[in-house]
Amino acid sequence: RLQGALPAELGRLRELSHLNLSDNAIGGRLPPSLSRCRHLRTVLLHTNKLQGHIPPELFLSLRSLEVLNLGQNRLTGSIPSSVGGLVNLKLLVLEFNNLTGDIPWQVGSLASLVGLGLASNQLSGSIPASLGNLSALTALTAFSNRLSGSIPSSLQGLSSLSTLHLEDNHLGGTIPSWLGNLSSLASLNLQSNGLVGCIPESIGNLGLLEAVSLAENKLVGQIPDAIGNLHALAELYLDNNELEGPLPLSVFNLSSLEMLNIQHNNLTGGFPSDMGDTMTSLQSFLVSDNQFHGVIPPSLCNASMLQMVQTVNNFLSGTIPQCLGARQEMLSVVNFAGNQLEATNDAEWGFLTSLTNCSNMILVDVSDNKFQGVLPKSIGNLSTQMEFLGIASNSIAGTITEAIGNFINLDELDMENNLLEGTIPASLGKLKKLNRLSLSNNNFSGSIPMALGNLTKLTTLLLSTNALSGAIPSALSNCPLEQLDLSYNNLSGPTPKEVFLISSLSSTMYLAHNSLTGTLPSEVGNLRNLGELDLSDNMISGKIPANIGECRSLQYLNLSGNHLDGTIPLSLGQLRGLLVLDLSRNNLSGSIPEFLGTMKGLASLNLSSNDFEGEVPKDGIFLNATATSVMGNSALCGGIPQLKLKMCSSPTKRRISSKLLMIIAAGAGILLVILSAMFVLCKRSKLRRAKPQITLPSDKYIRVSYAELAKATDGFKSENLIGVGSFGAVYKGRMEISGQQVVVAVKVLNLQHAGASRSFDAECEALRCIRHRNLVKVITVCSSIDSRGGDFKAVVFDFLPNGNLDQWLHKHIEEDDEPKMLDLIERLQIAIHVASALDYLHHQKPFPIVHCDLKPSNILLDNNMVAHVGDFGLARFLHDGHNDKSETPTSSRTAIRGTIGYVAPGIWTWQ
Repeated sequence: RLQGALPAELGRLRELSHLNLSDNAIGGRLPPSLSRCRHLRTVLLHTNKLQGHIPPELFLSLRSLEVLNLGQNRLTGSIPSSVGGLVNLKLLVLEFNNLTGDIPWQVGSLASLVGLGLASNQLSGSIPASLGNLSALTALTAFSNRLSGSIPSSLQGLSSLSTLHLEDNHLGGTIPSWLGNLSSLASLNLQSNGLVGCIPESIGNLGLLEAVSLAENKLVGQIPDAIGNLHALAELYLDNNELEGPLPLSVFNLSSLEMLNIQHNNLTGGFPSDMGDTMTSLQSFLVSDNQFHGVIPPSLCNASMLQMVQTVNNFLSGTIPQCLGARQEMLSVVNFAGNQLEATNDAEWGFLTSLTNCSNMILVDVSDNKFQGVLPKSIGNLSTQMEFLGIASNSIAGTITEAIGNFINLDELDMENNLLEGTIPASLGKLKKLNRLSLSNNNFSGSIPMALGNLTKLTTLLLSTNALSGAIPSALSNCPLEQLDLSYNNLSGPTPKEVFLISSLSSTMYLAHNSLTGTLPSEVGNLRNLGELDLSDNMISGKIPANIGECRSLQYLNLSGNHLDGTIPLSLGQLRGLLVLDLSRNNLSGSIPEFLGTMKGLASLNLSSNDFEGEVPKDGIFLNATATSVMGNSALCGGIPQLKLKMCSSPTKRRISSKLLMIIAAGAGILLVILSAMFVLCKRSKLRRAKPQITLPSDKYIRVSYAELAKATDGFKSENLIGVGSFGAVYKGRMEISGQQVVVAVKVLNLQHAGASRSFDAECEALRCIRHRNLVKVITVCSSIDSRGGDFKAVVFDFLPNGNLDQWLHKHIEEDDEPKMLDLIERLQIAIHVASALDYLHHQKPFPIVHCDLKPSNILLDNNMVAHVGDFGLARFLHDGHNDKSETPTSSRTAIRGTIGYVAPGIWTWQ
C-alpha cells in the first residue's frame, strides 16, 4: 500500500505509456511534470488521497491519453477547460472528489469519449448542451452534485447511451419525452431532483431498460400504461411523488420485475388476483402510504423469490393469505401495519405458521388492523433472526408464549393496545438486544418480572394500563432506560430508590395511578436529565425532598393525589425550565412561596385541595386564573379577583402621635428636596437609554430543554463540533421539530467567559424582532441548567451545510482538504446577500440594529450558496440618543467592538 506523494521525477519517464497506482494511499498533489510523459495512454490513480487542483497542463500535453481515472480522491478546484485538448480520451472519471464550478463545455469536444464519470462532487450550473456532441458516449454519471436547470434537449442525440444517472441534484422542469428516443438506455436514474409534470408515455419505448428511478421528485398524474412494455425492467422506483390513479395492470405482467417501489404517493385501486403468477421474479413489493384497497391476492404466495412485502397505511381488507411464506424461504420483511386486515380464528391466523418457514425473517408487523382471536403459540417459532415484532393496536387476546425468549436478536417488541392477559413472560429477560418493549393497555396481571433487569440495552419500557401488581423491581436500575411508564396498574409498596438512580432517564418517568406507599426518596435528585415525572394518585407520604431541585431538566412535575405534607421546598424554584406543576390533593401546608410567581416558564399550576394559608401572590402565573388553581384551601385569601378568594384582613391600626407626625413630615420635606435636586441633575446630563428587556420566546418558538439539546448533539461530542467563537462553541445536532427530524446548529455559550451572558442577551434581543431571508434563522433558545447543575444558555439555529464564508475564501492550516473555491459570480451574489441583510438591519423599525462584528466567519452559506448573516452577540440597538449630534464621543463613552482588524475612520460603536 503505497504512501507519500507522487515524485516530480515521474516526468522524466518520457516513454511511459501506462501508469497504474490505484488503490493505494498516495497523497499530495498531481505533479505538473507528468505532462512531459507525452506517450501516456492510461492513467489510473483512483482510490488514493490526492489533493489540490488538477494541473491544466496535463490536459494540454497528454494528447495520446485514452483513459484517465482520478476518482475517489480529495481533488478540489474546477475541472480545467483545457480538458478539451484530450482529443483521444475514451474514459474520463473524476467522481467522488470535491470538485467545484461548472462542467466545462469543452468536454463536448471529446469526440471519442465513451464514459464520463463526474458523480459525487460539488459541481454546479447547468448540464452543458455540448455533451450532446458525444455520439460515442455510453455512460454519463453526474449524480450527487448541485447541477440545476433542465435536462438539455441536445442529449437526445446520444443514441449509444446506456447509463444516465443524474440523481441527487437540483434539476427542474419536466421529464423530456425525447428520452424515449435513447433506444440503448438500460439504466435511468433521475431521483431526488425537482422534476415536475407527468411521466411521459414515451418511456415505454426503451425496450432495453433494466432499471429506472424517478423517486423523490414532484411528479403528478398517472403512471403510464406504456411502462408495461419494458419487458427487461428489473427495478422500478416511483416512490415519494404525487402520483395518483390505479397502478396499470400492465405493470403486473412484467415477469422480469424484481423491485417495485411506489410508496408515498396517492395511488388507488387494488391488486389483480394473479399478480403472484405473473410477477415471477418479484423480490420487493413496496406499496406503503397510498390508498390501495381490496384484498392481498393469495397468488402472492407463488412469487417464490419474494423477500420484502410492505403495504403500510392503505385500506387493504380481508385476511392475510395462509400460504404466505410457505414456499418463500428468502422472505425477510412482512409489514401490513395500518390497514383493515382481519383474523378471528386459528385458520385465519395460519399465515404465522407459514412464516415460520422463513429462516431469514427479521420483521413482522401487523399493527393497527382488526385482528381478533387468540394469539397463536406459533408466533414463538418465527426465525431467531427477528429484529422487530409488532401486533399493536388490534383486539388480540390470549397470552404471550414463553417461546418469545427465542428471539435473541429482537430490537423492538410492540404489543400495546390489545386484550392480552396472563403474566408477562420471564423469558423476555433473554432478549439481550431488546431496545424497546411496549405492552401497555392490555390485561396483564401478576408482577413485573425481575428478569427484565437483564435487558442491558433496554431504553424504553412501557407497561401502563394493565393489572400488574406487587413491587417495582429494583433490578430495573440495570437497564439504561430513557423512558419508563408503569402508570395505571396495581403496583404497591415503596418505590425502590434504585429506580431513581437510573441516570439515563431523560424523557419520562410515569408511575401514576398505582398504590405506591412510603416516602419520596431523596434519590429523586439524581434524575438530573429527566423531562417529565408523574407520581400522581398513589399513597406516597412524607415531605417533598429538598433535593428535587436538582432535577434541573424537569418540565412536567405531577405529585397530586398523594399524602404529602409539610411546605413546598424552596429548592423547587431552581427548576427554571418547569412548565407544569401539580401538587393538588395532598396535605401540604404553609404559605404559597413567592418564587412560584417569578418562574417565567411556568404555564400551569395546580395547588388545590391542600392546607395552604395566607395571601396568594399577585405576579407571574398567579395573574392567569385559567392557568392557576388554588381552590380547596380554606385559609387562603387575596389574589386576583378571578380566583374568588376572600379578602385578607388588614392589621389593627395604631394611633400615631403628633410628635411622630411632625418627624415624618420633616423627613418627607427633606426627601422631596433631595429628589428635586437629583431630577435637575439628571435633566442636565444625557443618559443613555436602557436597552430593551429580553422577553420570553413567544408560542411560535418551540420549548427545548438542556436534555433535549444534549441528546440532539450526542452529549455535545467533539465529533459534532463545527465551530468555536469568542463566547462559546457551535455543535451540529439532529432534533425533532413538528414531527420531523431536522438538522440544527446549537450555539452553546461559555458562561465562564466574561461577557458571554451579555452576548446571549444581545443575540436573543436582536433575533426576536428581526426576520430576513439573509439572516440566520433562530429556531429557539434555551436558558436552563446543565447536568452538573450549572447555568446553561444556548441558541438553536437552522443548520447551514456549506459552512462560513471564511472557509471558502481562505485555507486554514488545521484543515486537511484544500480550500474551497468561489467564482466571481458567486462572490458578487454573496456580497449582494450581505448588503441586503445590512440594509434591513440598518433600517429596522422602531430603531436600527448595528451588527458590530461583521466578518466572513459570521456569514453562513446554505445549500444554494445563499448567504445568511449570523452571530448577533455584539449587536447594538441605535436609539434616539445615539443620533443626537450634540453628543461628542469620549473615551469613557465609546469603544471599538468586534474582531480586531480594519475599522473605517470615524466609525465608533457606542457602548
